[in-house]
Amino acid sequence: MRVGIIAGELSGDYLAAGLMRELRLLHPDVEFVGIGGERMADQGMQSYYPLESLSVMGLMEVLRHLPSLLRIRRDVVRRLLEEPPDLFIGVDAPDFNLGVERRLKQAGIPTVHYVSPTVWAWRQGRVKTIRRSVDLMLSIFPFEAEFFRKHDVPVTFVGHPLADEVSMEPDRAGARQALGLEVAADGLVVALLPGSRMSEVQALGSEFLATAAWLAGERSGLRFVIPCATGRIRAWLEPLVAARAPGLDVTLVDGRSRDCMAAADAVLLASGTATLEAMLHKRPMVVAYKVSATTAWLARKLVKVPHFAMPNLIGGRQLVQEFAQEDAVPRCLGPAMLELLNAPEQRKELMDEFARLHAELRRNASHEAALAVDRLYRETRA
Repeated sequence: MRVGIIAGELSGDYLAAGLMRELRLLHPDVEFVGIGGERMADQGMQSYYPLESLSVMGLMEVLRHLPSLLRIRRDVVRRLLEEPPDLFIGVDAPDFNLGVERRLKQAGIPTVHYVSPTVWAWRQGRVKTIRRSVDLMLSIFPFEAEFFRKHDVPVTFVGHPLADEVSMEPDRAGARQALGLEVAADGLVVALLPGSRMSEVQALGSEFLATAAWLAGERSGLRFVIPCATGRIRAWLEPLVAARAPGLDVTLVDGRSRDCMAAADAVLLASGTATLEAMLHKRPMVVAYKVSATTAWLARKLVKVPHFAMPNLIGGRQLVQEFAQEDAVPRCLGPAMLELLNAPEQRKELMDEFARLHAELRRNASHEAALAVDRLYRETRA
């Protein structure tokens, strides 16, 4: 069995490596070629280009590197057509991979796309391109699978790999001990996660700290913990803490965002994958989103879903409060957080619902994805 596979960034390298590992259990002599990172190399990947050659973020960065990206894509397609694999798997990176998949499918090579593009949220017309390019979509959320079935795209819901990683019962006491957080019997811990990118932290860090200072004035015994994704972010936050929240009982932690979530009673965080992680850790949360005025205007025009927090999208209704743009400020964030902190019954209800959603996503995703790929492989050879 010979498989072409391309991942365009580190998260894709992680997902692809899990799928490759499980495929090797089904086909011990499998051969992998394409583009990948270190984890994929550990699974025997023969990479035509380094993963970093595709890891470009931001509109201007993409435009600047577009000639190089198009050249790489043409060369990869040429190689795969000259020595056709039994099937091809594009892992995320839809702007790059869907073009590869379309050319290969036209040549009769079965194609799989792992991790749905957010076509269900915006630019829904892209589903026509997906239908022409993909023989099988592997979705990580159930609502994605429903969308593709309605649009006649073959799809298999495999679950989310993060749901397999995170324990169904996170250890709050153990996380607090690991972080060195001593909490009084009647005290509560609030985790603040303004983002993992500097742009996110600059947009929300000051608002989150002002919210924390307001909360500390409204309720005694609160401790705050902030994970810092990079040293640069920590260096930016340290003087901000002193300026915006002097005297606040706050601990800055290098990385370890999951430990910070597990240690918390409630979380205030930026929209993104972290909201999924907080849900999997069964932590009640308030979600904020703040971008440039231009990006916000475009989002209002293009985005077709009523929520942006992952727990609300997965649950199909508003489970957690979310605040965007001019509402992502202490006068809105503070009362919403205080409501959670003052309502243990509400926190318990949210935790129970998060546990139900976690169980729905916990399907041994890499194994299920490998089984779906194997079925397609056998069907095309029958």
